Amino acid sequence: MKLLVFAHTPPPHHGQSYMVKLMLDELGGDRRKQHGEAQGPIECYHVNCQFSEDMEDIGEVRFGKAMLVLRYCAEAIWCKFRYGLNCFYYVPAPGKRAALYRDWIVMLLCRPFFRKFVYHWHAVGLGDWLAREGTRLERSITRWLLGRPSLSIALAIPSMRDALWFKTRDVEIVPNGIPDPCPAFQSEVLPRRKARVAARKKLIAGDSLTQLERDAAGGDPDVFKVLYLAHCTTEKGIFDTLDAVALANAALKGSQSPLRIRLTVAGAFFSEAEEQQFAKRIGQPDLNGTVTHAGFVSGDVKAALLRGNDCYCFPTFYPAEGQPVSLLEAMAFGLEIITTRWRAIPEILPPEYPGFVPPRTPQEIAAVLRLCFTHDGAEALRARFVEKFVEERYAARMAEVLQNLNC
Repeated sequence: MKLLVFAHTPPPHHGQSYMVKLMLDELGGDRRKQHGEAQGPIECYHVNCQFSEDMEDIGEVRFGKAMLVLRYCAEAIWCKFRYGLNCFYYVPAPGKRAALYRDWIVMLLCRPFFRKFVYHWHAVGLGDWLAREGTRLERSITRWLLGRPSLSIALAIPSMRDALWFKTRDVEIVPNGIPDPCPAFQSEVLPRRKARVAARKKLIAGDSLTQLERDAAGGDPDVFKVLYLAHCTTEKGIFDTLDAVALANAALKGSQSPLRIRLTVAGAFFSEAEEQQFAKRIGQPDLNGTVTHAGFVSGDVKAALLRGNDCYCFPTFYPAEGQPVSLLEAMAFGLEIITTRWRAIPEILPPEYPGFVPPRTPQEIAAVLRLCFTHDGAEALRARFVEKFVEERYAARMAEVLQNLNC
């Protein structure tokens, strides 16, 4: 099978680009960059349609981006004739006009040349956005240019709405999967997590800790460490997280609890206005000295944050939310998780998971933060990750659904 992969890989680094890179790597990489015979049943020919230079450039309208669309489409059409390709893999836009119009151009130019189209719905909600905010003309043009693909790949059952709106001929569910970022979980991470939970229970009960117990818990079990790891936007929940930490700490102080909460924010800002709002908020008395901004992190720095914190707080209501990679990473490290029942997120976590909160409810988040002090969910979350969201499962499932196209 031969597949034209019209999608970008990092940089910039975010969940969608990362998952495209993983898919390409697992399917054998870009065939154009290789010599000799193909190594697997699927040959990928990659057009790296990178429209944004960095995180701040995503969603911006520039004349140069229009020229890039034409260039990438020309490259795709050339690949079609050079390598005999009939199957076109694409990641449709979220509900944003600039990105939607880009999709129109891509389909107008490329669709006549390819027999089968595969849409991978990493960003969700386009159909709902068109029904809610799109004009009648936008809905008609979008259905004409993007409608009736051969296959739609959804991340979970709630993500199938877009596939149905576009009247896809076949829909398959393929959950995201990532390389295990914490292979030493059992030997190195879990003992410390259990020691910190045990130490917090004793402190809450008014008991003192031995030096051995304090050392096993990392030396500071009285500090409950919360991590926000995502793009720093209102819709991803950054300001709700800040308010919740302030509320929870005020309640702890008022009850003379020995525990306090510290928050580390890891992620980049898209908006200068939101960055200024963040700086102003963390300087206010109820948060002053409580919040650290680590900026965008990756590699060993990100792994250290996931290993060293107690809880991952991600109260998102981002309209295009799919299956956040950061949430999978938090599960792999066994962090307590606070998040929303938004889009496909409930299907990621174990059934009846107690860490769900409604969107835009700092008071609810603050209450669940305090419940997390004594909740020991590390092993269950880690087991869920290993069972459903490892790279091997993702790669095998992607290969299976793509080969069924018979391109």
